[in-house]
Amino acid sequence: MRVIVNQTEHKLPVGSKVSDVVALIKARPPYAVAVNLNFVPKTRHAEHILQENDQIEIIAPVTGG
Repeated sequence: MRVIVNQTEHKLPVGSKVSDVVALIKARPPYAVAVNLNFVPKTRHAEHILQENDQIEIIAPVTGG
C-alpha cells in the first residue's frame, strides 16, 4: 500500500502500523507522530494500523526562542 511519510511516498505491506514506519525511517527519540493530522500517542504506535494513502508526519521538537 502507498503512504506518505514526511512528504515522501513509501510502499508498505497492507496491515502496517505506525511502529513499522518509525522503524522504516529510523526515527530517534524524541519525536511525535501524526497520521492525517491526528496525533498518535507513543502508546498506540504498535496498534495503529495504517490505511492506503495515509499521510504520516514524524517530527522532532525544535528548541530555541
